[in-house]
Amino acid sequence: MLLATLSTGPHQSFPLRRARLGLTALALTTLAVCASSPSARAADRLVHGFHPTGRSMWIWYLDRSDGGDLTALAAQAHAANVATVMIKSSDGASWWSQFNPTVVSDLHRLGLHVCAWQYVYGTEPAAEAALGARAAQDGADCLVIDAEAEYEGLYAPAQTYMTDLRDAVGLQYSIGLASFPYVDYHPAFPYSVFLGPGGANFDMPQMYWSDIGTSVDDVYAHTYEYNRIYGRAIYPLGQTYGAPSPAAVGRFRSIAFAYDVPGISWFDFAWTSADALWTPISDLLSPALGFTGPTTQVPVLGEGSEGDDVLWLQEHLAAVYPSQRTTGLFAGQTEADLDAFQRAHHLSVTGVTDAPTWGALLALRPVRVIWAQNASTARIAGARMSTEPASASLPAVAYEVPEVGASHPRRPTSIAPR
Repeated sequence: MLLATLSTGPHQSFPLRRARLGLTALALTTLAVCASSPSARAADRLVHGFHPTGRSMWIWYLDRSDGGDLTALAAQAHAANVATVMIKSSDGASWWSQFNPTVVSDLHRLGLHVCAWQYVYGTEPAAEAALGARAAQDGADCLVIDAEAEYEGLYAPAQTYMTDLRDAVGLQYSIGLASFPYVDYHPAFPYSVFLGPGGANFDMPQMYWSDIGTSVDDVYAHTYEYNRIYGRAIYPLGQTYGAPSPAAVGRFRSIAFAYDVPGISWFDFAWTSADALWTPISDLLSPALGFTGPTTQVPVLGEGSEGDDVLWLQEHLAAVYPSQRTTGLFAGQTEADLDAFQRAHHLSVTGVTDAPTWGALLALRPVRVIWAQNASTARIAGARMSTEPASASLPAVAYEVPEVGASHPRRPTSIAPR
């Protein structure tokens, strides 16, 4: 995963919990994206928004990326057709001085878009939101939230963070979520808050195929199967740390093209330089030989399923059946309401979320749930009150990337953590 000061558990292999069914591209549409000039004023960016289309590169430590020489950094980015750099701006409640208006202005002048990214923990959500807003006011074209294991089960803090952040920057300012790629591995993670109404505008799952221990093809298929239901444009985040093969980096780009992605990014600038992977990032696309095509699979949820995707289903059912509880656990009421929904929409009454059912459900606007009553969340109009969902107590099924110190560390030891 992206580099925090805490690590998560080891990689485990396990059978997928759910069956897979096909879904047409029409049934699960993604959001349109827009772009703005890097010379636009900060106030304009806050109003009109910006999406990191094309190619982007992440920067953890600016002083270790071409030695912090912005001219050299911009020259390298342009040579690889990288249009946007994403610089770390804060960690929890701590601001990183490497992100500042002068750096942003200089990189804009050198022809690059600049986004900020912050690692968040959920222990001080209001302070984290304030630092996200500070990055926006300092000129960030967009903000990316890196929320991982620390936020599992923290629905109320996630809502406080997103509500406070949106109050500060507005609904049009572009925010992305970079988190675990496999939703089904993390049933307690509040994807439905971070990617729901009033949340992030786009989704940047950390698709680090090499550390996950899978193929490029499979990391795309698994990620898209479960992330697509949240209705946000997906911007795949690939890895250039850990010395992945140039061929795999090239294939990651080629398959991204096949999925018609609006943008793609890489972690991280310093390791890309060290590992000499700029060539496959900048080369012309080559055919993805043997590629069977983008997945059309969707989560098939039925009685006994549990997790945030079930909660997302319930929030959509509650839009037409107000008595539907939002627990994250698929039990009798959810099955009955789903049966009624399928019958009302002339679908096969199966009691499971097949492809046509997801298509009809996602045409609805989900209900907003206030997970805790406080000054921030009380301002959400048209929402229901609820305690934390029962699924918030579920443990992670597995962590995709090995922890630091394992046989395949998730971050290179050549650069020490902060």
